[in-house]
Amino acid sequence: MSPQLQFQTTAPPFRWDEVGGIRIGQSRVTLDSLLASYHNGFTPEEIAVQYPVLNLADIYGAIAYYLSHPQQIDAYLEQRQKAAQQRRQQLTQANNLSDLKQRLLNRSQAQRD
Repeated sequence: MSPQLQFQTTAPPFRWDEVGGIRIGQSRVTLDSLLASYHNGFTPEEIAVQYPVLNLADIYGAIAYYLSHPQQIDAYLEQRQKAAQQRRQQLTQANNLSDLKQRLLNRSQAQRD
């Protein structure tokens, strides 16, 4: 009789940061960034080159978790996208950025004249 093999499962290499985002392992790389690269066709090995602070096992672990839980992760990504859009709108309104380009062009033109 052969000895029975035992396997351990591992949790995804995720950690929540101070603003509610998911980071990979102990790095500052977000799940959003890793999955954007993955959706743009990068292989895990190419992602490791793009983000050398990540180890290959964590990259594969994050992608495997995403593939096993797509609705959950897609909902998280959508929520993050909406929150980022709201922050951009708030910053634009609070800092009057809507016509910033035109004001800078006018100032540049005035300085040349």
